[in-house]
Amino acid sequence: MGTLYLVATPIGNLEDITLRALRILKEVSLVAAEDTRSARNLLSHFGINTPITSYFEHSQVSKLNRILDTLQAGDVAVISEAGMPGLSDPGYELVCAALDQEYRVVPIPGANALTSALVASGLPTDQFTYVGFLPRQKNARRKFLQSIADEPRTLVAYEAPHRIRDSLDDIAETLGNRAICVARELTKVYEEFFRGSVNDAREYFAEHAPRGEFTLVIEGKTADDREQITDKQIDWNDARVIQAMQDLMADGLTRSEAAKRVAHESGRDRREVYQLSMTKSE
Repeated sequence: MGTLYLVATPIGNLEDITLRALRILKEVSLVAAEDTRSARNLLSHFGINTPITSYFEHSQVSKLNRILDTLQAGDVAVISEAGMPGLSDPGYELVCAALDQEYRVVPIPGANALTSALVASGLPTDQFTYVGFLPRQKNARRKFLQSIADEPRTLVAYEAPHRIRDSLDDIAETLGNRAICVARELTKVYEEFFRGSVNDAREYFAEHAPRGEFTLVIEGKTADDREQITDKQIDWNDARVIQAMQDLMADGLTRSEAAKRVAHESGRDRREVYQLSMTKSE
């Protein structure tokens, strides 16, 4: 039985590939790549002629069996467009399928935007929470950010350049004016780290066109944040509770789900919140 190798590839600078990664890419029977064009460019640069097949979000069903069949007789290397496969890409499903059939799965570590941005951010690195790509739609993004607003650990997220300004606005609205490091084009020629407050970042990227791939490293919730939220709870009168319930239900939440969320945010009893919304609807 073959081995499934998860091979990290450079996120920009080609010198960041490891000697072990190069050896594995030469020795395996097949390379399963999220982006075959970038994979061919990478392998060609290092003089590697291993066959390549595509394996991306919309090809998982059709390609999964071929990869598993290849593993019966030889080894397969999985690579993403850049960085470590399995993080925010379809490699996870393949790993699960290989493990289910008792194939050996081996990581080949290397370059990664998540840890690169984190360690250079200037924010705490002893504990952190990786949340992947932020939701694309504004309402979904705000709801998601609100769901992690109480997280005390450093937050790390990926974002696309055309959404970075909107995301910074939503972060300011839901998480407050925390410390943030906005890292872009890591290891590439135009690598940049912006370190400051969320509002500072909003001002900076309002004046500078966002280009490249972004990694956001955001300060976790502090004791000062908790005190501010406690102070805000006195403003949760009946009218505000009712309005919040109406807004959440208009966004598709059930009355029970909305009552639970409003109760958590306001500090009021969930049954009381639920009853207030019922009274208003009547």
